[in-house]
Amino acid sequence: MTTPPDLDLTLEELRAVVRFAADCAAELLPVYESSVADDRRPREALDAARSFADGAARSNLQRTTAFAAHRAAKEAPDDVTRLAALACADAAGAAYLHPLAQATQVGHVLRSAACVARVAELRGDDVGRVVAALAGRAAPPVPAVLRRYPAAPGGRTRLAELLVALDAAVRDSDAR
Repeated sequence: MTTPPDLDLTLEELRAVVRFAADCAAELLPVYESSVADDRRPREALDAARSFADGAARSNLQRTTAFAAHRAAKEAPDDVTRLAALACADAAGAAYLHPLAQATQVGHVLRSAACVARVAELRGDDVGRVVAALAGRAAPPVPAVLRRYPAAPGGRTRLAELLVALDAAVRDSDAR
């Protein structure tokens, strides 16, 4: 078994990925807080992601708040609330995007956005339009970073399917 090659990934590119993920997750945080008002774990994860995106050092803060928000997602009372917590967790976890050419890394870039798309779909919105809008918000250098990785792997869940759709849309959104 061969190890995937390392990719070049600058700190500023990593910050841009985290900023995109955090901006997506921020849309869903109010959903979580309106359902589980006394649980700050998703907010703390989102704050940790934004702190890194804004220039703070990547630290154990992003990792521990991501894990805590993932636990909040597991405890959520319904799917929409779970997806909101998951988006915040994944925004903090995006700080740990690995510079390895593995398709699984695409989730670090796009899972928060996929959560937004899934919540919109559950609410009856036109998910194709939502995916296109989210892809359009992936400002450079995010599409170029994404194109360095293999395409997102397929999956059995609707969230995984939306991640694949977002992957294709973002890769095509800024093909320069």
